[in-house]
Amino acid sequence: MATELLINIRSYETRVAVIENHVLAELHVERPSRYSLAGNIFKGRVVRVLPGMQAAFVDIGLEKAAFLYVTDVTDNFEEFEAMMKEEEEDLGEGPGDLEGELEEKVTTHPPYFNIEDLLNEGQELMVQVVREPLGSKGARITTNISLPGRHLVLMPTMDHIGVSRRIEDEDERKKLRELLGGIKPNGFGLIARTASEGAPKDKIKTEMDFLMKLWNNIQQKMPRAPISSLIHQDLNISLRAVRDLFTKEVDRLVIDSRPEYERILEFIDTFMPKLKHLVHHYDDKEPLFDGYGIEVEVGRALGKKVWLKSGGYIVIEATEALTSIDVNTGRYVGKRNLEETILKTNLEAVKEIAYQLRLRNIGGLVVIDFIDMEKKSDREKVFNALTDALRRDKNKTNVLKMSELGLIEMTRKRTRENLTRLFREPCFYCEGEGWLKSKNSICYQIFRQIEREAWELPGDNLTLQVHPEIAGLLLDEEQPAMEELEQRVGKRISVEAKETMHLEQFKIFTEK
Repeated sequence: MATELLINIRSYETRVAVIENHVLAELHVERPSRYSLAGNIFKGRVVRVLPGMQAAFVDIGLEKAAFLYVTDVTDNFEEFEAMMKEEEEDLGEGPGDLEGELEEKVTTHPPYFNIEDLLNEGQELMVQVVREPLGSKGARITTNISLPGRHLVLMPTMDHIGVSRRIEDEDERKKLRELLGGIKPNGFGLIARTASEGAPKDKIKTEMDFLMKLWNNIQQKMPRAPISSLIHQDLNISLRAVRDLFTKEVDRLVIDSRPEYERILEFIDTFMPKLKHLVHHYDDKEPLFDGYGIEVEVGRALGKKVWLKSGGYIVIEATEALTSIDVNTGRYVGKRNLEETILKTNLEAVKEIAYQLRLRNIGGLVVIDFIDMEKKSDREKVFNALTDALRRDKNKTNVLKMSELGLIEMTRKRTRENLTRLFREPCFYCEGEGWLKSKNSICYQIFRQIEREAWELPGDNLTLQVHPEIAGLLLDEEQPAMEELEQRVGKRISVEAKETMHLEQFKIFTEK
């Protein structure tokens, strides 16, 4: 399968796209105002202990206190070790996401200690973010620190050796276990990541030494750091993407920023020099995502209704508690009989649902309402097709059998906000009943549209007509990005506010 990694960098936003067989499979977005927190290490202070929930709230300097469950406290390392021996983990698949069921599995075991025996209000802790703040919920944190590298994950708080479940060759697994056993410091844990398969021993040993130095540096910072402050920040999104997504299965990595291209080459020289020839700098006038024909797919990932090739469709609705997906026959009327029509629509929907879950990064509880099927054998076919389609998903999923009503309940691991929450905000036109694109996303859409059209418009000046709120944002917070855009297209851009325009509406033209 042809796989490409595209990295689109602008001062206001960085987007990482995973392309599989010329189709957008994953999209990761990071903005300066909302940097990823997953993997970052903080010096926190316990602000509240909740015995009834066996949890605590910890101030780490964010708007909302972070949530720490009892089994995420280091003194429960016996439980962690027991759990790890039951299920080997592959930590780190998306850029910045430490993947595996660690936190979910831990909460299914009764804790060895009570939270009030481990923590006191005002106590200082070193903690790591394992899940971004989502909606009204604060970040999920742990005191069990994990430091991911290209080939290894170092775990300073537990004595354990593990090998990625995605390395299936038993001889290779045994070889890696023996290798890790020979280099692992006493009292530390090591997990061999997928990229370690076939890697030279000296490379793995060098990386472990680097991670140990990093851990020692973090420990030295801890006593001197102020309360509720950042001690260690993970790599930026482009380097995390290279570290976690740029595997030997990737055919090309394309990036449209010369400075970041040079940084990536330096990074690859250190950790994966054999892949250097696969890195390419994109410098065409046409924007990168347009050049690869995937900008349309990004917009499609925000729609509620997704059409199937047969004429059927699915509707994706997100609520506070869960995401519901409804399957409908739509325009598809079939060729033979009703049962065949329903089965074919449901099977086609299965592939699209698995794709949309991954593309939109939908996590938590998902309920899928398939079209009712009378035959038990048909329901089993759809269930098996769904579990098979989800095997390509790097996020952990758990799928329950289909009910007689045609419902399938499933969960998908969630560590960061999905695309809908990232790109949109509640609509003030309809008092929060619907959604609009966020103002920042509208600005960035305008920037990309100007990049597309500027070369074809005559003259040295462009006029941009927008809603007053967008105009205010462009002339204030986004002014540096506007100036960068003017240099990029070689034209001066004037912003004109127009009250009658819809928030998402804009017009680009030249004065005659």
